[in-house]
Amino acid sequence: MKRNLIVIFLILGCYGAALAAEPAVSPQRIVSLAPSTTEILFALGLGDRIVGVTSFCDYPEDAKKKPKIGGMSNPSLEAVVTMKPDLVVMTTDGNPKEFEARLRSLKIRTYVFTARRLAELPQGIRDMGAFVGAQERSDRLAQEIQDGLDRFKTRKSEIRKKQAPSPFFPLPPGERGGGEGNYHAQSAMKKVLFIVWPEPLIVAGPGTVMDDAIALLGYENIAAAAKTSYPKYSIEEVIRRAPDVIFVGKASGMDIRDVSQKILKRLASVPAVRNGSIYYISDNLYRLGPRVIKGIEELAACEQ
Repeated sequence: MKRNLIVIFLILGCYGAALAAEPAVSPQRIVSLAPSTTEILFALGLGDRIVGVTSFCDYPEDAKKKPKIGGMSNPSLEAVVTMKPDLVVMTTDGNPKEFEARLRSLKIRTYVFTARRLAELPQGIRDMGAFVGAQERSDRLAQEIQDGLDRFKTRKSEIRKKQAPSPFFPLPPGERGGGEGNYHAQSAMKKVLFIVWPEPLIVAGPGTVMDDAIALLGYENIAAAAKTSYPKYSIEEVIRRAPDVIFVGKASGMDIRDVSQKILKRLASVPAVRNGSIYYISDNLYRLGPRVIKGIEELAACEQ
């Protein structure tokens, strides 16, 4: 009898743990506190369940029509509560942790999207899909993105192999010793600058989707060693680092080509400007979401 009771308790314990890992019911009223999670929710077919988004959630087009609850860093608690959500989707990349605590104190369920890098996106989508009851669609979307990332990894490997036939070049004077040590492998990696905003000059640095995409394509981001994700750069620093390619990202509500002309004139001496390797691109890489593969394809097509 005692043994049977132990078995029953073990079964009930496992069942309870499974229930804790999954939402009790599929959410019907969702508030999304980040543009990236809004795009993912729409891609999972849950757009009709979204009752509130931030003022920055502008994709897809239907997201613009949703009621607004404020910004990412300063959402209105009153606005969120008024919408009576049964789930608030947040992200570690932009939403205040304190806001989640306040929601939980009000017994409002939350889900925190933790992916911050390209490599983490497929699993992040799978996890969110499981939580909101859209596992099949999230698995399919995650696999599409993973296949795209793998395709670019293969492309990068093939490019490196093609660059390999001439591996040995003389070392600079003063670094030469004897024998084969007199030579080193020359890097053919192109140096890239990704301009997020031209005046003042804000660029994409480490930890950004753009930085991941640049590395995935086999380029070198000249701002990869910056101390912040979106550092402010000086004209002198760009000239010193001499990028071969400059990408200029889309700016909402204005003609970025016109806005960027002034700074490009000041960068006239860098290789990218001299050679005409200036490319104006969309905002597909501004968010860690379903459009990232399109964004990487866009960058790759620029230098073909």
